[in-house]
Amino acid sequence: MKQQAAGQCERIGSQQLCALHWQSNSLAPLNFCESHLKHLTHFLALQFKTHKLSFLGFVLTILLFSGCTPEFKLLWLTTTPFLPALSAPDVIQAPQPVTEIPLSGPLSNRNAEFSGLAWYGDYLILLPQWPSHWDNQVFMLHKADIVDFLTGKRPEPLTPQPIPLINGSPLMAQIPGFDGFESIAFHGERVYLTIESKPGANMLSYVVSGTMAPDLSELRLDDTHLAPVEPQTDIDNLGEEAMFITADRVVTIYEANSVFLNPAPVVHLFDPNLNPQGTLPMRDTPYRITDATPLDANQRFWVINYFFPGDQQLLRRLGLPNLGANPLAEDKPVEQLVELQFGPAGVTEVGTPPISLQLQADNVARNWEGIARLETPELNGFLLATDYYPGTIFAFVPKPK
Repeated sequence: MKQQAAGQCERIGSQQLCALHWQSNSLAPLNFCESHLKHLTHFLALQFKTHKLSFLGFVLTILLFSGCTPEFKLLWLTTTPFLPALSAPDVIQAPQPVTEIPLSGPLSNRNAEFSGLAWYGDYLILLPQWPSHWDNQVFMLHKADIVDFLTGKRPEPLTPQPIPLINGSPLMAQIPGFDGFESIAFHGERVYLTIESKPGANMLSYVVSGTMAPDLSELRLDDTHLAPVEPQTDIDNLGEEAMFITADRVVTIYEANSVFLNPAPVVHLFDPNLNPQGTLPMRDTPYRITDATPLDANQRFWVINYFFPGDQQLLRRLGLPNLGANPLAEDKPVEQLVELQFGPAGVTEVGTPPISLQLQADNVARNWEGIARLETPELNGFLLATDYYPGTIFAFVPKPK
């Protein structure tokens, strides 16, 4: 790990001002105006939680920084790529390489639309968003085959094997506006999944359960009990996108947890029978959270933290449908892994520097939707999978030493 910092002096009008800025793949060098605008607005947003001074603060911010470029004036309105200023790590890691693992068979095309990964013993379960597109099946890969490919013992692509999904169709038929499965987690033979739907103007998520046959001959869903979860914002296409299991709780995570969009983010808790057990605070986190690993022995876990700068949904939401060009359109995507911790106070930060992924040469965003830890004597890192964009990608990213 290498610490990188640069003291930069920028001339604003006739006054020369200096600022210390952190540089990394996801924290590009900032000039004084942009940096302070971002930091101040983030601070004011945090203050809104307790002091409710957000509106006045934001107005003053825009007035104070009226000399900034038009693009900077719009940054506070969006999920612009920056980490929370109040918890910036002291150490910045180099972006980690992404090693693609080729797949063969029907799941090699982009219509696979993976939405979650989870281990069941030595088998990695790959969850398509739409199992009905694959004859109501989910898929599996053996850990040994994945390790053999990554260590050079197996050059040929891997072929995921199907597992019949029982009661999938009856369950989906009960959900108006069913929009696919979003995450999967195991606790022994018990399996839990989240589902996204749009029955009307707003989204609605569900948590369902089932069992995996010990011989992996079937994954059988319980279609008699669905636990609904109301959305935390009115933003389209966002729901309970990730989950993990504790000793006695099922915990689901909403996709948008930035105070700019979700003033009081929470995680939802359920008992093993999916009876609601209330909520706990969720760490204010920019960008989208799209999947999570299981808890480790220290109750820590990793999430995919992703931002696509070409998305105009937030600008339209803020009443700017006729804005010509998205001021973030030229920005690079954010593709990183963030470590968090679960405890009595909810989900909190750990302080571990985010793991940034090496971007593609043309900066085409990869919409990572599935994550699983891979720890063997030879390898220590993460398995990742994309959904539809830019195509099906199954890959390994090492954990920095």
